[in-house]
Amino acid sequence: MPPACFGCNVQLIGGEELLCTTCRYELPLTEYNFSQENHVDRIFYGRVPIKKASSFLYFSSIGIVKNLLHQLKYKNQSHIGIFLGSWYGALLAEDGSLPEIDYVVPVPLHPKKLRKRGYNQVTGFGKQIATAINATFLEDVLTKTANTKTQTKKSRIERWQEQQSLFKAKKTNVLTGKKVLLVDDVITTGATIEVCARALLDAQVSEVYVATMAIVP
Repeated sequence: MPPACFGCNVQLIGGEELLCTTCRYELPLTEYNFSQENHVDRIFYGRVPIKKASSFLYFSSIGIVKNLLHQLKYKNQSHIGIFLGSWYGALLAEDGSLPEIDYVVPVPLHPKKLRKRGYNQVTGFGKQIATAINATFLEDVLTKTANTKTQTKKSRIERWQEQQSLFKAKKTNVLTGKKVLLVDDVITTGATIEVCARALLDAQVSEVYVATMAIVP
């Protein structure tokens, strides 16, 4: 079968990748950057000292972004993460407002879920960003110690309570004094990012930055 657009299912033509030209144009880019305050920053105020945060796309319950991320996470379409990371990484490199980063670190999956899915949906995204900003991608410095059910229908308090101490940092000697960009797929309440960032800061990381594929407005 010829490749079809993940947004509208029309057949792709030469030069188009994953999305047709129309759907790519209609993607809801946030236009957030790492120089001006944005909604992602405000999520963490008073919770954890994240230096700066940003997201690439707006996520809604229907639409192209939901289709893309659903295919990425549940339909074995890991190349979607590579596509988004390459695009976002190029924008970050061109903008130049993100300080020099030592390591790009993905939010990890529990080993059981990783075996079932076969890949961490954030890996390709993080690797492409690391390449674009001349940082090192480190996938094994954060671990998830328990396998929890999906977070999508839980409240902020439920997520926060469930995820306390779920994430641990290892190889702390590698992290000491370094600037880390923490990457994930969708940020809603920020509970997962909060706990991961705290684990990195406990490992003596000097600064934590955050970049995600999407944010729920």
